[in-house]
Amino acid sequence: MFSGIGVTGFILLVLVGLLLFGPNKLPELGRAFGRTLKEFKAGAREMMDDDNHDRKEVSRSDVNRKVEDQADNKRLPE
Repeated sequence: MFSGIGVTGFILLVLVGLLLFGPNKLPELGRAFGRTLKEFKAGAREMMDDDNHDRKEVSRSDVNRKVEDQADNKRLPE
């Protein structure tokens, strides 16, 4: 996850975070960020599960019948 940052970069980010937000606010921000990621993962997982359940296999004959029915409905009156 942090393969491009390295140890010194990570320490620098923590120090900048401490300077910007202070030692009391930083744990609260971390918790809020963790909750946000958890909710995002749960929502994405739920969407993927819904997408997989909604798909059903349709045969060619079903599709052809639907197309023919639509064509019959679009004929001009005689």
